[in-house]
Amino acid sequence: MTTALKNRTALVTGASSGIGAATARRLAAAGARVAVLGRRADRIEPLAKEIGALPVVADVTGAFDEVVAAVHRELGPVDLVVANAGVMLAAPYEKQDPGEIDAMLATNLAGLLATGRAFAADLLAAAADGRPADLVHVGSVGGHVVIPTFAVYAATKAAVAHLTRVLRAELGPRGVRVRTVEPGLTDSDLGDGMLDREAREFLAGYRRSVAPIPSGDIAEAIAWSCELPPRVNVADLVVTPTVQG
Repeated sequence: MTTALKNRTALVTGASSGIGAATARRLAAAGARVAVLGRRADRIEPLAKEIGALPVVADVTGAFDEVVAAVHRELGPVDLVVANAGVMLAAPYEKQDPGEIDAMLATNLAGLLATGRAFAADLLAAAADGRPADLVHVGSVGGHVVIPTFAVYAATKAAVAHLTRVLRAELGPRGVRVRTVEPGLTDSDLGDGMLDREAREFLAGYRRSVAPIPSGDIAEAIAWSCELPPRVNVADLVVTPTVQG
C-alpha cells in the first residue's frame, strides 16, 4: 500500500455493502478522509464508525444539495469520487415490472450522473491546483456482453461506459481523471431483490458455476488506479474472475 491516498478526500456512494463498503474501507486504510453514502442507515453508520468516515444517509436519486453541504462542512472539498451505487434487476423484456425499470434508470444512470455533477467543481478545483482529481464510475461487464433478461441493466451500464468516455474527453484536458471500473461476477448482494423468479435462479446458478471474486478485489483495483501519478489515467479497468474470461 502506498501513501498516495493519504490526505485525499473521497466520497463513495452505494457504500452500504459490497464494492462500495470495501472501497471505503480500502481508501480509509490508506489514509484518505472518506464520506460514505448510502440509503441504509443501519449499515452506513456502523461502517462509518468502524473506519472513521463521515456517514451520509441519502439516496443518489434525490437532491444532492444537502449531501454536498454536509461533506464540505465536515471534510471540505473532495478530490476523489467513486460513483458506485447501482441496482441489478433482471426479467424478460416484455414483462418486467415498470418499477424495476425506473429504479435502474434512476440509480444506475441518473444517480451516477448526479453524483459526478454535484462534485465536479471540487474535482476541477483540485486539478487546477495541481492535485490529483478522480471521478470513478463503477460500471459492469454487463454493458459489453449479451445476457437475455438483463437488457435494461445492460443498457444502463453501456450508457455509463460511453458517458465516461465523453467526460474523459471533456474533463481530462482540465486535469480530472475519469474512468470506468467494470467488475465481472463479484461477491455482493446485487440482484438479490429482483422480482422475477427465473432471473433469480439464473443468477444463483451462475454464481455457483463461476465463483465470484471478493468485493475487496474490486476495491483494490479502484484504489490502485487512484494511487497512480496524476499524469496517468487508467481509462477503463475490467476486473473479472479469471475463469470468467
